[in-house]
Amino acid sequence: MWVYILKRLLLMLPTLFGVLLITFVVIQFVPGGPVEQYLAEARAAAGTGAEGGSVYRGGQGVDPQRIEQIKALYGFDKPAHERFFEMLGRFARFDLGTSFFQNKPVGQLILEKLPVSISLGLWTFLISYGVAVPLGVAKAVRAGTRFDLVTTLLILVGYAIPGFVLGVALLVIFGGQLQWFPLRGLTSSNWEELSWGARIVDYLWHITLPVTAMVLGSFAVTAMLTKNAFLEEIRKQYVMTARAKGLGERQVLWKHVMRNAMIPIVTGFPAAFIGAFFTGALLIETLFSLDGLGLLSYESVIRRDYPVVMGTLFLFTLIGLVTKLISDLCYVWVDPRVKFD
Repeated sequence: MWVYILKRLLLMLPTLFGVLLITFVVIQFVPGGPVEQYLAEARAAAGTGAEGGSVYRGGQGVDPQRIEQIKALYGFDKPAHERFFEMLGRFARFDLGTSFFQNKPVGQLILEKLPVSISLGLWTFLISYGVAVPLGVAKAVRAGTRFDLVTTLLILVGYAIPGFVLGVALLVIFGGQLQWFPLRGLTSSNWEELSWGARIVDYLWHITLPVTAMVLGSFAVTAMLTKNAFLEEIRKQYVMTARAKGLGERQVLWKHVMRNAMIPIVTGFPAAFIGAFFTGALLIETLFSLDGLGLLSYESVIRRDYPVVMGTLFLFTLIGLVTKLISDLCYVWVDPRVKFD
């Protein structure tokens, strides 16, 4: 097992290097970098008079010496390959760099935005697995009945509705017309003044609509995956043998079928749980004015804030590779028949 883990860890290095290299190369050909954006703002400011009136200064431009200073400030005075390997050296020390526009370390920005993404992702994870798995088991046991057909129809309808469309509908109906829930933020403006009990109620009041908009997609996938896994196991020979020995249906289901049917569900736990902390839902965060990782990534790409783009890419790719390894190790923990060779 340790040899397998070592091989997987070593294979992560070229994978991580390839992801960073491809992204870095693509960035070099994207127009409108931070230097260009600064120069555009400087030219726009040069066309405005002291009292806000427009003054023609089109022939003046920006001082070439100033342009060189800006390039040196952002590190663009060095060749691309030199900047790339300097970035790798920082990443090896887990130094994710400093944002061009917010003048903060990338790690600090991630920590500031992380609570919002944790709130959305963790609740989505708990509800998806806590409700969808028992529902999937119930659907498998009652396969073909009216309960199965009705719940399947409801699940598929919910799955077919995009999360941001549902979010807009929830905002309009429950936030605008009925005014049952707030329209923005995770907490009220006077949250610090509330008691602990009132804070919990206020937080749950704010998180209800965005979590509802996010949960439908993963909820449907988990429920149907659980149902299909249980149906496949129920039809196998060992289940028929257990029933022939006189075991009760509940004992057969929870003692024999459960362990094998839950393999694809349990092995997905690490990725889903870690993803709850680091995934950002851009459209949901934008709709409900939630300043999380999704919005941070989007704004970084739009503003060409390359340290934030590359730093978050490095961190999330590394976490994804490690989580994939943990998921594979879970197969052996759940099913000892699986061998590393």
